[in-house]
Amino acid sequence: MQTTATETSNAAAHAQAIRFTESAAARVAQLVEEEGNPALKLRVFVRGGGCSGFEYGFSFEEAVNADDLTIMRNGVQLLIDAMSYQYLLGAEIDYREDLQGAQFVIDNPNACTTCSCGSSFAVES
Repeated sequence: MQTTATETSNAAAHAQAIRFTESAAARVAQLVEEEGNPALKLRVFVRGGGCSGFEYGFSFEEAVNADDLTIMRNGVQLLIDAMSYQYLLGAEIDYREDLQGAQFVIDNPNACTTCSCGSSFAVES
């Protein structure tokens, strides 16, 4: 399948709507290298659950689905499925190390409430 200029432009616009930080990309690259499988990509998704209604999930996968948004940064790929994209639009996906530990963190402007641990959230109806 050949990608048109419009499809490439749309993908770039969507990728700019979700920020994948340098820190997150560097950590993904490190984890992929440790696994010894350069085909791995980080998938970020939203699913129902958690104490606030939705929760974030992270997984490493080799396959890219037809409806996935793919964001490239520093040679690594971030995948977001179409359903999750609507909840992550405008979000920043970062990796932070601080006194509370090291973890991937999502700063999501769509979340109107979050739980105290930050892994679940709710959106306005």
